[in-house]
Amino acid sequence: MPTYTDLKITGNDFDLDAGGNPQLVHDVDCIAQDIMHMIRETGLLVQLIANRDNRKKAANLNKIIIAVEEDERIRPGTVFIQEPSLGTFYLLAETLEFGAMQVTLPEE
Repeated sequence: MPTYTDLKITGNDFDLDAGGNPQLVHDVDCIAQDIMHMIRETGLLVQLIANRDNRKKAANLNKIIIAVEEDERIRPGTVFIQEPSLGTFYLLAETLEFGAMQVTLPEE
């Protein structure tokens, strides 16, 4: 039985199955979805992508890392953000109960 369950959201809308019923996400996927929504709500992602100043970009990345580490389900000190290509970021973290988690920012 899952510890965490939430409705799956894709493209700002509920993800429905063929019968029109909402899909669910559990445990690490639920945590990842919550983290993504929290980051979007802070507004830091828009500032991060729109900014080319490396110092301001680093400051925004640190603010996101701190915000993610405040989630009680995330192991402190394990949050990292990588930028493999301009404007795309991978957030990597370790959950306390379920191991590794990865979130792509912005959501694909």
